[in-house]
Amino acid sequence: MEPGRRGRLLWFYGMGDAGTGMAASLIGFYLFIFYTSAVGLPAWMAGLVLMLARLWDAINDPVIGWLSDKTQSRWGPRLPWIVLSAVPLGLAMALMWWMPPGGLWMKFTIFVAISIVANSLYTCVNLPYSALAAELTTSISLRTRLNTARFTGSIIAGLIGIVLGGLLLRDHQNVGSYWTVGLLSGVIITASTLLCGWGVAPYARHCQRPNNASGTTRRLLKRVGQNSRFIKVLGLYLLLWCALQLMQTAALIFLPVVMRVPEGWSNWILLPFQVSTLVGLQIWTHVSHRHGRVQALHWGTRLWIGGCLMAMLLVPLDAGLAPTGSPVNLLRLSLLILAILLVGLGASTAYLIPWSLLPDAIDADPEKPAGVYSAWMVFTQKICISFALFFFGNLMSLSGYQASRGIVQPDSALLAIRLCMGLIPALLVVLGLIVMRRWPERGLHLQPGAPQP
Repeated sequence: MEPGRRGRLLWFYGMGDAGTGMAASLIGFYLFIFYTSAVGLPAWMAGLVLMLARLWDAINDPVIGWLSDKTQSRWGPRLPWIVLSAVPLGLAMALMWWMPPGGLWMKFTIFVAISIVANSLYTCVNLPYSALAAELTTSISLRTRLNTARFTGSIIAGLIGIVLGGLLLRDHQNVGSYWTVGLLSGVIITASTLLCGWGVAPYARHCQRPNNASGTTRRLLKRVGQNSRFIKVLGLYLLLWCALQLMQTAALIFLPVVMRVPEGWSNWILLPFQVSTLVGLQIWTHVSHRHGRVQALHWGTRLWIGGCLMAMLLVPLDAGLAPTGSPVNLLRLSLLILAILLVGLGASTAYLIPWSLLPDAIDADPEKPAGVYSAWMVFTQKICISFALFFFGNLMSLSGYQASRGIVQPDSALLAIRLCMGLIPALLVVLGLIVMRRWPERGLHLQPGAPQP
């Protein structure tokens, strides 16, 4: 592919995860806070909403993956799903930040219903979009760059989401500000998705397509379970993303409650995480080309584990002074930011490496059903994340945590929050590395144009 055409493809493909990446960032950092601090749901109920939404999101993945594999159009099997779902997805994502009427159980029911619709539409866009990376090219190098472009767009959009949160969500109990953020994010989601579809269309017409032999669905599903490469990638993906999701959900509680950072500062301290994740994507892409994807995974996750362990040991700021009001406070704030930077640099491997390795597993299957493999990849991730979020909500309730401002939290709650930011994610990352032992890379990164065996 000519450099100009390749650059156009990378740019427009990267736009496809910008809107959904912003939505995922806002949901990961703020939705639990919205449910508990603004709406007033108990922590266990908020965790239950998140769990049920993720469970449904997981259930519809194999269905959408199978349907998109079977879709026939002049634009390929994926593009119609992306384009036709763009506008409804923007509307549904905006409604997730709306304050419904009624009591707690009425609000709970409405939140679950909205989440089911929004997550169904999210799958209709994001799953076919994810499958495209394995179908647009057989080049290992270009596949890695496509995933780098994808997550670069996602993280930049996440940065914009954090800026919106910092500007508009200074008061975590102000319901109206969440609705404003929802409307803005809905517009960005729709616009970026449509722009991606328009830009990728010329390439999608000529991409690799599944071999849709009749009567093969059961056989394909059986082969998915027997694909050892896929099982390894799947285990890595779900462990890394459970760790990342747990830390994202706990972050805006950890910063003000444990570290005693003012709420107004907490929103902006998330920026170093997004920036370092963005930088990490570029670093690990370079390392992948020079030393292989597994080596990039090992180097990155060591930084991630180190940042997690730092979070367990950090000393809180003196709440009676401004964060920069004394040398001691400034030192503690600097160490906190250092831990955040380490986690961001390392956690970027959770975005890049599993999706860069997935095409290896798809190419090992003669029929190359990218939609099915992408669906099962996301399905298991969402199942695990749903239980992780439910676990977090219940752990907060059992530990005695209360979302009301000004309440002195018990030591049990402070310890539980530290565990969710430190030891538990670190253990999940270590398990991910264990799963990836004996991955058959064998210098494939040195053959940028060669198809996988």
